[in-house]
Order: sequence, then structure tokens, then C-alpha cells
Amino acid sequence: MLAASAAAVPVLLATAGCRSSEVFAGPDPLAGRPAPSPDVITLQAVIAAEQAMITLYQAAVDSNLRAGLVEGLLAQHRQHLGQLQARLVVPAGQASPSAAPTAVASHVTIARLQAAERTSATDLVRRLSTAAPALAQLFASIAASDATHLVALGG
Repeated sequence: MLAASAAAVPVLLATAGCRSSEVFAGPDPLAGRPAPSPDVITLQAVIAAEQAMITLYQAAVDSNLRAGLVEGLLAQHRQHLGQLQARLVVPAGQASPSAAPTAVASHVTIARLQAAERTSATDLVRRLSTAAPALAQLFASIAASDATHLVALGG
């Protein structure tokens, strides 16, 4: 009985010429998916940047560039990605966004890794003032880790 009455609401509204937003407070449930919040958009951008960093580090590992050090830093970036992805809630029936494959030159240098770490730390710190407190805390932690990576790489 309840299911039938709930299913009938959109039909009644449509025949009455009403939009559901005129009857209900809040977002219109019949208008489709709402736009992602600014925090979701920020989180998706940071996830994409972390995926690009992992791709860069994987190329460095593949070319045997300071193998032990680079593999350790790659493992930390994978942990960062896991923490970021754990905070992204994707609605049922919607695919989780994935970054487009990033082309990486076959020759990755320490200088290139240093520049990537510096850029990442700077970008994360820049995002702190507009991120929700829990995200800001995570971003600050990852930025600090990126800064230590820069030091470990000799920068």
C-alpha cells in the first residue's frame, strides 16, 4: 500500500502541473542527480593528482631509478590514494571516477620527482583554506608527507 502511494506521488504531481520542488522543501527529488559539492570536486581533483603521482613513481621504479627509495615513496603514495578514495562516497549505480591515463616519459629523473612532490605539496596547502576540516586535515598530512619525500629525494 505504501509503495503504491509513494509511486503515485510523481504521477499526481505531473497531472496537477506541479513540480515536486513546489511541494517539498529541499532539492527536487525528481530533477535528477544533484551537482557534486565543492568538496567532492576538490577530492576528485586531489585523487587524480595522486594517481598521476603514482604513475610517475611507477615509471621511475620501472626504470630502476634509486630503486629502494623510490619503491618506498611509491608505497606511501598508494597509501595516500587509499585514504583519499576512502573519503569519496559514490552513489549506488554511479561509477567511481577514474583519472585518464597519464603519459609518462620513459626516462623519469630525480629532478622530475622532486618537482612533482613540490607541486603536490603546494597544491594541497593551497586547498586547505576551502576544504572541510576533515579533508583539510588529510590534505595537510599528505602535503607534509610530500615535503618529506622532497627531502628524501635530496631536494
